[in-house]
Amino acid sequence: MRVGIPTEIKPGEYRVAMTPAGVRELCEHGHDVLVEAGAGEGSAIGDEQYAAQGARIVPDAAAVFGEAELIVKVKEPQPGEIAMLRPGHTLFTYLHLAPDPAQTDGLVASGAACIAYETVTDARGALPLLAPMSEIAGRLATQAGAFMLEKAAGGRGLLLGGAPGVAAGRVMVIGGGVVGTAAARVAIGMGAETYVFDRSIPRLRQIETELNDRCSTVFSTTLSIEQTLPEADLVIGAVLVPGAKAPRLLTRAQLGLMKRGAVLVDVSIDQGGCFETSRPTTHDDPTYEVDGVIHYCVSNMPGGVPITATYALTNATLPYVAALADRGVAAALGADPGFLAGLNVCAGDVTNRAVADDQGREFTPPEDALRRLPG
Repeated sequence: MRVGIPTEIKPGEYRVAMTPAGVRELCEHGHDVLVEAGAGEGSAIGDEQYAAQGARIVPDAAAVFGEAELIVKVKEPQPGEIAMLRPGHTLFTYLHLAPDPAQTDGLVASGAACIAYETVTDARGALPLLAPMSEIAGRLATQAGAFMLEKAAGGRGLLLGGAPGVAAGRVMVIGGGVVGTAAARVAIGMGAETYVFDRSIPRLRQIETELNDRCSTVFSTTLSIEQTLPEADLVIGAVLVPGAKAPRLLTRAQLGLMKRGAVLVDVSIDQGGCFETSRPTTHDDPTYEVDGVIHYCVSNMPGGVPITATYALTNATLPYVAALADRGVAAALGADPGFLAGLNVCAGDVTNRAVADDQGREFTPPEDALRRLPG
């Protein structure tokens, strides 16, 4: 199969969808790998490194989309990329369709099979292709929030870890999944007083064990959140409903409970955001202020550490890419229900129920749509 790796063109995105090691694996399986010239530069990977492992370097995205059957990316396709998709293409990337009906329209019109990393599941029901970026985003959330608390960055002027004789800052993490646990671990490491909120008592027990009882766990309710907000210096939103829009955790009215110069970090912004006042920002312009509260809502946080993120992503996605290339999309997805769960759009239909429900569209079972693929 011809596998294409284009340069990511979303603003502030420096990751690339495959490392030279991934190229080597696919080439040894007998596949033709096309890499757009310069695609790896943001992750410190030169064209010559890809070529040394068997990749064919092509001049631009048009060549990648024009020749490849399987397009592997990192972030959701931008309008110009969507325009190059066609029936017979398989797109494998993060999509985050629920809050983005315009992207859904374009993918439906393309006729391509579009598989979202973030809705692929494993045998335990976990999200193996979202997990590595969630771990990175969680760690970055605390790191970025700590920086934004500095006075020069617009924050309160507080050091999260405090100092001898000076109390540490308070970090409030809402959501105890992969993102939230990673964020709490870094906050604890910085010396912050850390609270993790979740609606699952078993999960809260696990967090206490994983973090060696170094944080406070709180059952998440509207009242428990409101009681903690006035003392919080940094609030990290880390909730996820796979494939669907993120639930709203804080209203604008509740911002009035917070300290002036406190910081909100919305890691759920790819799925629409979990704070009412959230809107996507970029690494170049990461924050804005609402009612005296600093909002950090960068929609591709791991893109800020592309060397780490690129290698972590390829480690997770490569077995799935190889399955698609070796077996074809219908056979690969048909053999693995968890992989099939990643199919969001196929042959003009929306095949993810959460996306269909959030956007008021008709849902088509993915196995039905697969039967209509060309060839």
